[in-house]
Amino acid sequence: MAGVPVEKECFVATVLVKDLIEAGVHFGHRASRWNPKMRPYIYARRNQIHIIDVRETIRGLLRARKYLQQVIARGSLVLLVGTKRQACDVIEQQGVRCSVPFVSDRWLGGTLTNFRTIRSRLTRLEELEALRSSDKISAYSKKMQSSLNREYRKMYRNLNGIRAMDRLPECLMIIDPRKEKNAICEARKLGITTVALIDTDCDPDEVDLPIPGNDDSIRSIELIVTLLADAIMSGKNAAGAAKQEQVEGAVAAAV
Repeated sequence: MAGVPVEKECFVATVLVKDLIEAGVHFGHRASRWNPKMRPYIYARRNQIHIIDVRETIRGLLRARKYLQQVIARGSLVLLVGTKRQACDVIEQQGVRCSVPFVSDRWLGGTLTNFRTIRSRLTRLEELEALRSSDKISAYSKKMQSSLNREYRKMYRNLNGIRAMDRLPECLMIIDPRKEKNAICEARKLGITTVALIDTDCDPDEVDLPIPGNDDSIRSIELIVTLLADAIMSGKNAAGAAKQEQVEGAVAAAV
């Protein structure tokens, strides 16, 4: 691959078209449900199903990986968002692996635009956790205990993934912008960059860095999210190495 950077060449060699096809990334929606703006990303139509151009998927992946690495390397936050049934588990797994905030159960209105209020609810979550871990909860009636436990479970599902998000993210990584339209709307209002896996029924104009691909297949979502999570980990490693060099440079200067 003449003229292609070594890192990009290695990535393309690792993520073969075969891997994407085996995961079903190339399968779009029925032709009757397509968004005409997705025309540049569609390769063909087979049995009334649109086939996504895998070359466009790889281009989108390369751009997204590079951007996510840069965002993490300079110390900014990336928020993973995927609440549909096929995406929630992998979003949570990769969010935990990369130590980045995630939303996998339900997008709360105002998560970004009303961030201060959302943060205050996290305080309530911590109060409930402290209460449940102590003997104080036994002082309440059984009915009140049940109510408090129910409140805790609901808040935990909705807020646990973003409890470490102490500031607004620079980027949202989203699965299916149609499903996460509220997250897209809030991000655009605040000027936050969006990276998204988009199917043939989506509007690519609503996303800053689209990755055309199947957003309904568990295998497809898992492959794409894992590759993007690997880029986040690379950014963290680069940031750690740069910080270590700064420390060593400061020590050498002091000596």
